[in-house]
Amino acid sequence: MNSIDPVIWFFLFGLLAGALKSELRLPSQVYDFVSMLLLLTIGLKGGVELANQPFSVLLPQIVVIVIAGFLLPFIAFPALRYLGKFTRADSASIAAHYGSVSVGTFAVAVAYMNSRNIIFEEHMALFVVLLEIPAILVGIILAKGVSKKTQWSNVAHEVMLGKGVMFLVGGLLIGWLSGPSGVESISPLFFGLFKGVLALFLLEMGLITSTQLSSLKRYGFFLLAFGVITPLCFAIFGTLIGTGLGLSVGGSAILATLFASASYIAVPAAMRISVPEANPTLSLTASLGITFPFNILIGIPLYYWLANYVYTTLALH
Repeated sequence: MNSIDPVIWFFLFGLLAGALKSELRLPSQVYDFVSMLLLLTIGLKGGVELANQPFSVLLPQIVVIVIAGFLLPFIAFPALRYLGKFTRADSASIAAHYGSVSVGTFAVAVAYMNSRNIIFEEHMALFVVLLEIPAILVGIILAKGVSKKTQWSNVAHEVMLGKGVMFLVGGLLIGWLSGPSGVESISPLFFGLFKGVLALFLLEMGLITSTQLSSLKRYGFFLLAFGVITPLCFAIFGTLIGTGLGLSVGGSAILATLFASASYIAVPAAMRISVPEANPTLSLTASLGITFPFNILIGIPLYYWLANYVYTTLALH
């Protein structure tokens, strides 16, 4: 039991409280504040690391990650459309969720690595931002094609200026411009309280997740299978890419986690504007009700083992 990170217990506590129909709930202002701190902290950490590295070193990684961000929804879409028999709009929407990333899952992965003193590249936060945008664009194209009726200005505003992306990008820029010494004065708030903030965030996520589990009765086995198998397949893809890019074992594991995660913040907001005919319950049931708890309870340790196995196997050859 002691090997389980305390932040995971907060998620399980929230999940149990929600399942028991408890009145426990974080006030919306507190949840918004916790989310803001979490996103800014992740961005700041990535920005500080960017300040330590020449951009030319990161450029090949950035190009590969963006290309992967476009590919992932295309991989998920046929399974949803032809095996799951979902409508085109629902298939595209769910595929976009799985092509994008979960900031909450990323934060848990970072906490997992730090608690075990596993080294990873701090600029992984940059990849969170890079993977948010391509999946949304592909999801819209898969749903509607390239149409003049699509209000691309509204989509661009939601994608680029939505709160989640703005906090991440803002944190990245501030960390990059300030550098390691510049952020020391604010590190007690952002870096020192990171795990405490993450624990409160996961408590609320447990409560929210419990409300999505009832949808499994309606949408059945396929959604459950998709919500587990897809992260596993995408994690293998992410591990191979991370290893190919020369990332450390910890970096490859975090990249695998990013590929395996599914958005439940940025993409739902963008799909609501651009593909209103899609059923948001399907996407949130899969991403938040199935994939999120699978990743933080089982997936992250599994992805680290996978990255370590691939790294060791390649080293032996």
